[in-house]
Amino acid sequence: MTQTQSDDQVRTRMMYLLFAHEPYYVGPGTTEINTTVVAAATLLHPHVLQPDGARIHDLLIHGRRPGEIIPLSTLTHELDGGTGWPSVGDWERVTTDLVHLVRHGGCDALSLGLPDLARALVCAGPHSQVRALDAATGKTVVYGAAERAAVLTEITKFLAALVTERDLWPGEGLLGDAGPPR
Repeated sequence: MTQTQSDDQVRTRMMYLLFAHEPYYVGPGTTEINTTVVAAATLLHPHVLQPDGARIHDLLIHGRRPGEIIPLSTLTHELDGGTGWPSVGDWERVTTDLVHLVRHGGCDALSLGLPDLARALVCAGPHSQVRALDAATGKTVVYGAAERAAVLTEITKFLAALVTERDLWPGEGLLGDAGPPR
């Protein structure tokens, strides 16, 4: 850490937002990308709707631990099931801006093609259940907090291996200069 980086800047860079979005393909024959992880500081990028991105950033990092991946659905849960979003910001526009930023190389990201069940679990709140039909038995299987935690643990392990040498770059020109040079 350099002397010019505050503890808040370092802590912010080591926190992450996980969000699902409309699937896209990076090229022919590739796996669909339907979920993305970005550094929390990416919400402060000038190509992200502001001040909404900054407000979501503040909500995201408040009371979190360095290295934590926070799904957008967790924020929705914390905002009374989403009723509090209007006072924070337009999360749909912000995530659309983030996907555009990722796809055009304006920041680093962990782009994932999660299977349907894993994606549904990270889209559900921390105490929600996902029900799926087991085609072999015809029975409904219920997945909940433990399975969601397992998916997040796997994503965390993958991200940790990715950022061992350098954290995800949030882009340039961030509000408050919260990002490291690339």
